[in-house]
Amino acid sequence: MRALAITIAALLCCAAPACAQRLGPDDLAKMTVPAATHSEAYGSDPLEHGELRVPKGKGPFPLVVMIHGGCWTSGFADLTYLRPLAADLETKGVATWNVEYRQLGDKGGGWPGTFQDWAAATDHVRALAKAYPLDLSRVVVIGHSAGAHGALWIAARANIPAGSPIRSDHPLKIAATVAIDGPGDLTQFIGPDQKICGAPVISSLMGGLPTQVPDRYAQGNPIQLLPSHVPSALVAAVVLPPEAAQAYRTAALAKGDKAEVLVLHGIGHFDMLSPATPTGTATEALILKAAGVERIGPVSKAASS
Repeated sequence: MRALAITIAALLCCAAPACAQRLGPDDLAKMTVPAATHSEAYGSDPLEHGELRVPKGKGPFPLVVMIHGGCWTSGFADLTYLRPLAADLETKGVATWNVEYRQLGDKGGGWPGTFQDWAAATDHVRALAKAYPLDLSRVVVIGHSAGAHGALWIAARANIPAGSPIRSDHPLKIAATVAIDGPGDLTQFIGPDQKICGAPVISSLMGGLPTQVPDRYAQGNPIQLLPSHVPSALVAAVVLPPEAAQAYRTAALAKGDKAEVLVLHGIGHFDMLSPATPTGTATEALILKAAGVERIGPVSKAASS
């Protein structure tokens, strides 16, 4: 089976001078978007909270759990830069749960706290569904950059052995996952992480190298947890090279999983998160497909009634 790869040329994005003005997390965070429907804690730590957006109407609505990136390290980025995408998905009939979590530098961040927060935030969807019209059969987890690792890990965490500090007893069933420009294989990111993040963040996150703490990588590295039995889509652009995305896809297919790759050329690491850009539209279309929503335009009156 040939790899499914969609290539978006730089010419589609913009002219050369405009392409140089690439978006950063602050640019996205400063965009004006409607307020979230509801903010709620999913744990006792101040960082364990999320923003829920729910479309108007009876529902039930598919839900996208959103995990932001930031090199797994506090101070790089937070959930605010995913707000424009979350708000736009809401207009298309999709609820979103945009979560914050502990990272390296935060008390309890790294192993195992970061993983525990990703899991707790996702499983908290069950509590949200008691108060809001959410379709628990259509929960999609997406993540950007470091959050892409989180999204793929969430999809596969049911395979974590009993006794692991990052195992959940009853992980929420996930319909699909979309990993946006972030690694699905932590071992292959060791080395590049120094260049991209300015520090060896993978060994810091895991508490050592694969040779030092192999059990942690077996439990926290998505590619080592395959098959996830959850369809995945990987967006390759800057941090995730196309060959790395295809390598993950090949491994997933070999284990019987469904996987596809979207390759975006000539853009920045955050450009595909803006609904106003062609690559943002392409990424959002992938998310809508994962959620079982083919409509790309605003929610119609019939759908929101």
